[in-house]
Amino acid sequence: MDPLSIVLGGVLVGGGWLAGRFGSRPMKPGATQGPALCGCGHDLALHDREAGHCHAETFRKTGVGFKAWARCNCQRYTGPTPLEDFFAPPPLPPTS
Repeated sequence: MDPLSIVLGGVLVGGGWLAGRFGSRPMKPGATQGPALCGCGHDLALHDREAGHCHAETFRKTGVGFKAWARCNCQRYTGPTPLEDFFAPPPLPPTS
């Protein structure tokens, strides 16, 4: 063990600690990632897995001063693919 290697190792450890301590920004309290959303703004749970239609309802203006609940016009889920479908498709229901 020569003294040069020990000093160089200490400098590398200290530099890494300083870079981690002062180089990164702390996360903001409300900056957590929410659920994956489709282009229509609804979650994957509101979309039919087989047909792809969205089952959510939105409050829309239907006429002069009238508002009513209407079905979402989304025809297919366009959000990110869930990990369980990406790695292994669901085994149920059986297709044969």
